[in-house]
Parts: sequence; structure tokens; C-alpha cells
Amino acid sequence: MVKLTEQNREEYELAVVRTLQDEDLESFRELFFDLHIMDQLDIYINIGKDQRKILYHFISPEEFAEIFEELEFEQQKLYMKELSTDYARDVINNMSDDDIADFLGEMDESESNKIIETLDKEDQADIKELLSYEEETAGGIMTKEFISLHANDRIEDVINLLREEGPDAETIYYLYVANEKDQLVGVVSLRDLITADAHRKVEEVMSTRVLSVKTSDDQEDVARLFQKYDFLAVPVITDDGLLVGIITFDDILDVIEEEASEDLDEFAASRGSTDMKITPFAAAKLRAPWIILLMFIGMVSANIIGQFEETLEAAVLLAGFIPMIMGSAGNAGTQSLAVAVRSIAVGTSEKKGLGKLVFRELSTGFLLGIICAVVLIIIIPIMYSGNFMLAVVVGTSLTLSLTLATIIGTLIPMFIHKLNLDPAIASGPFITTINDIVGLLIYFSVATSLLAYL
Repeated sequence: MVKLTEQNREEYELAVVRTLQDEDLESFRELFFDLHIMDQLDIYINIGKDQRKILYHFISPEEFAEIFEELEFEQQKLYMKELSTDYARDVINNMSDDDIADFLGEMDESESNKIIETLDKEDQADIKELLSYEEETAGGIMTKEFISLHANDRIEDVINLLREEGPDAETIYYLYVANEKDQLVGVVSLRDLITADAHRKVEEVMSTRVLSVKTSDDQEDVARLFQKYDFLAVPVITDDGLLVGIITFDDILDVIEEEASEDLDEFAASRGSTDMKITPFAAAKLRAPWIILLMFIGMVSANIIGQFEETLEAAVLLAGFIPMIMGSAGNAGTQSLAVAVRSIAVGTSEKKGLGKLVFRELSTGFLLGIICAVVLIIIIPIMYSGNFMLAVVVGTSLTLSLTLATIIGTLIPMFIHKLNLDPAIASGPFITTINDIVGLLIYFSVATSLLAYL
């Protein structure tokens, strides 16, 4: 297999393109299929429409199905229009059932029904079942392409079964065992099967300690299960314990990437607008509600400054430190927010306790405040003609602001999580704006109380 790097990629792609332009089938297949599937995907996307038309004649629908599965939905929809009806039907028939369900799930019901009608009868039933589950649940991301065994099966028969059906299964590293009612009762690894005596039964080598998820379980909970136990696959059951599918590690990687992107959007108060495929108008429409809300909340800061107008008039130098107080409080709160959201996501907040996390962040904020205050007490008198009390006011305010900011940044996502909402909606801009207001209140309150000494 050829590994494409920054140094050889362009030259190799040009060589592949030349074989298509020359309609050299043998040379094309030799070059193209000596690449990893992801490199094949890159070349497919980069070549022109005319060259892709030749490519469809050079590779079978079964071979192209592997490439098609790796495309984003919008790309799938675009390139599907280039395929003939028969070729497109054969491509879909050669895709795995969960990838077909993902593809059809993004389409209008009328469009998806037309495609389902072109599938094999057995596949039609599987796809309809997968589409019946909620999108972000275990049922929505599982595959029906797995091999299930029965406790009374002989090892020899199972090995023969694997030879016949293994190539079409999503994975064979773990095989799940069901009883006569198709209820999950155990699991056996491929290693145990290979090393066991051929005349023994599955029930003699299987383990009954098998963890499973239900079709209705949230995909984030399934991802945490994979992370905790380092699973390669996990069985999916109904409320009655019926074994209906499996979820593999590659599917969970997609879930983790998807959830991370969603959380990042929430964290930045820009849900959905990071998608590079949407227009500037659509991105602005998605971001506008947060921006407008934060604008009105930010007006509270202007009102606070107005309330302390007399203090500012009496000590004009105070105005110069407002951006520093607001910025430091906002930054500290955002850092604590990131720690809290991550702690919730990986479950450490539940294992070690909310109190411990809050105390740690409070202590961190206080220590940061002390460090900054010491620096300010040294620098400000030098810059402002020995004005020591100004340094005390700014240093004290900053210490209190950082301490409260870290508490706010930690507690708000925790509170949202307790309400069974996504803690990532406690966005960075929201926390920053709240901490700006808190920082200003502390700053002017301290300054007013010590005004006589300034």
C-alpha cells in the first residue's frame, strides 16, 4: 500500500488523473487500489466531473460503495446525481445498513422511500427499523450487520459460520449469544473461539457478564461507556432484552466528533454557525439571538458605571483599570467553565463530587487573585507617583473578582446539568458578560468604600 504524504501526494494524484484521461483501466486500478480508502476518497473529491464519469466505469458499485460511505451527506447527495440509476442502486445495496440509514435519514421521506424500494427485501426491513429510532440514540447509530450465536452451537459450526458470513459483518472480534427468544445472554471473543476445542459448545466458553445498551439510550451515554471500558463493540437490546444490533468503535468516534463540535458551538454561543457550508446570512441568523441577548445584558455594565459616576469623578484614575478588571474576571470564568463542562462530559464531577471541584476552582481563583494583586501593588505605585491606595483598591477588587468569577464559571454549568440540559449552553460569552458585571460591582464597591484614601 502506498502512503501519500505532502511530498508525493500531488505527483501521485496527477498520475492517477493521467490514467483516467488516457482511459487506461489497468494502470488506474493498479495506482488507485494501492491506496488507503481515505486517500482514494481525497482523489475522488479532487478530480473533475468528467474524470469521475470515467472512474465510475473503472470501479464496480461494490468498490465505490466503500468510498461513498466516507463522504459527508451533502457530498453524497451531490455525487449521487452523477450516477446512473442502476449504478446508484447497486452502490446503496452494497453499503452497510447503518450507513444507508444515515444517508436516508437526512433525506425527505418521499425521497428515502423511493430508494428503500430499490433495496433487497431483507435490507428494506433492517433500514426501516433503523430509521424508526431517534437520531441521537443507540438505536439510531447501531448496525444490524452482526453475527449472533446460540448457547448450544458447536465451536466448529461457529467457525464455519464466520467463514461464510464474517466478510459481511461489521465486526467479528466479539460475538454475542442469544437464547431461543433472541434475548442477549452472553458474549464470546474471537480469540476464545479460535483457541477452544472444536467440539465444545458456545455456552462453555462464553461469558455471561456482558454489558449492553438499550435502543433508547442517548448516544453520549453510549460514548462514555466505550471510553470507560475500552470496548471495540457493544450490543444493543430492546426493553425486553432482545438483541437487535451492535455499535462499533468507529461509529462512536463519529459520535464523539459530532458531540464535541456541538459543544464547541454552544460554548462559543454560535450553535450551527461553524459549518463552513452555510451562508454568511445563515451564520448571522444563528448567532444573532445570543449577540442581541448579550448586548442587552452588557448594557447593565454601562448602567453600573453610571451609578458610580461620583466615584469616577473623584478618582479619575479608576477608569483606566476597568478593562483589566472586566477582562480578567471574564477570562477566569471562561477557564472554569471549560473545566466544569469537561468534568461533566467525562464524568469526573460525579465521581469526585461537586464540592471538591467547586473548592478547587475557588482556591485557584483566589490564588490567581493574590498573585495578580501582589504584582499590581508593586507596579501601580511606581507608575502613579506612589499611589499605594490605588494599588490596594485594584488588587483587592481583582482578587475578589477572580474568586467569584471561578465560582460562577463552575456552578452555572453544574446547575444546568442538574436540570438535565446540556451544560455547554452556558456559553463562554454568557459567562464572560456575567463576570464583567460582577467585576464592575466589586471594583466600584471597593473603590467607593476607600474613596477617602485615594
